[in-house]
Amino acid sequence: MTGALPSVEVARAYLSRVAEPPAPSLVAFVALHGPQRAAVLIRSGEVPAEVAKVTSARAEIWRPDADLRAAAATGARLVVPEDDGWPAWRLLSFTAAAIRGRADAAEPVALWVRGDPDLAELTEQSVAIVGARAATGYGEHVSAEFAHGLARRGFTVISGAAYGIDGAAHGGALAADGRTVAVLGCGVDVPYPAGHARLLDRIAAAGAVVSEYPPGTRVGRHRFLVRNRLIAALAEGTVVVEAGLRSGASNTAATARTLGRMVLAVPGPITSAMSVGCHAMLREGEAQAVTSVAEVAESIGRIGGDLTVEADAPVRPTDSLDPRSLRVHQALHERTGSSPEQVSMEAGIPLGQVRAVLPMLEIAGLAQRGDTGWRRSSGRSAPSQAGGGGPITPTT
Repeated sequence: MTGALPSVEVARAYLSRVAEPPAPSLVAFVALHGPQRAAVLIRSGEVPAEVAKVTSARAEIWRPDADLRAAAATGARLVVPEDDGWPAWRLLSFTAAAIRGRADAAEPVALWVRGDPDLAELTEQSVAIVGARAATGYGEHVSAEFAHGLARRGFTVISGAAYGIDGAAHGGALAADGRTVAVLGCGVDVPYPAGHARLLDRIAAAGAVVSEYPPGTRVGRHRFLVRNRLIAALAEGTVVVEAGLRSGASNTAATARTLGRMVLAVPGPITSAMSVGCHAMLREGEAQAVTSVAEVAESIGRIGGDLTVEADAPVRPTDSLDPRSLRVHQALHERTGSSPEQVSMEAGIPLGQVRAVLPMLEIAGLAQRGDTGWRRSSGRSAPSQAGGGGPITPTT
């Protein structure tokens, strides 16, 4: 076939329709020839047998321009690997899985996105929350609370926009004015489930609605399982709130493990059928148990950036003290004053160190000097925490 090559965007729009994902042979063919040349060769039928097997049924359907217009009409666009916003680092896990022998491990040739097209930035710190559609009240509550707390910590919450756990996760993130991503098993212009049409609009406004299927693609059962691999890949870790033994959530968790991602499971009542899948993962060592936002953040967050302290948990005035300063503080009395010598004796710390610590405690609002000596203070009146909120560590 002769003539000018199509643009990269047009070529990849065609490629996203020509084969049903995942299509490892197509992805390899595109990597070998480039998207523009690959599109021309596929359309003309000049391809190896393994590529023809997945493309021949749709090779003659050339409608990339129409697909791009249909996407634009709904506020969506095509994001391709050649774009800066392509989540290359996240999707690299497919290559690693393929090397380990996972036959169906293939990244998408393109992604249709309604909302923020910078998926690389949007998924830089992200967590997937998945679970049963027929969720219990307990499951929906946990999902929403986890999503809300993680969104407040800066995590983008990724899920599949289904009823039950997925919807609760998206709703929790939105309630925290956080960012969330919905990965669909149909076109981004297809509101599915219909009852979540408004929710999908809100997700697009606060994050992104994503699909590797071109506009107009209808829902198919197999497509939900295929999209699950993207939910797992785009997140640093996957939290399963409720799941049956054979379920989409369990499938997502299995894919996440294959991709080298952390899998976390929320324990539920032992009498609940909706928690059977979670309990099985925990029993087999396939997931780590989590019971709070802090535990999730600690497990999948950035090293040193997400400690096990709830955002809303009360902080004690003495939390900033090093062990030596804490001993000096505990040696003080609230009603009666003590001399430095008395504090030294009670705390078991050399007098010189006590004399250095006491003024620091006073600055932090944790000690008060009076006519009768040093007394313990509550710390409520001194939010400066010695000038910056860091640990009080005397230098002498």
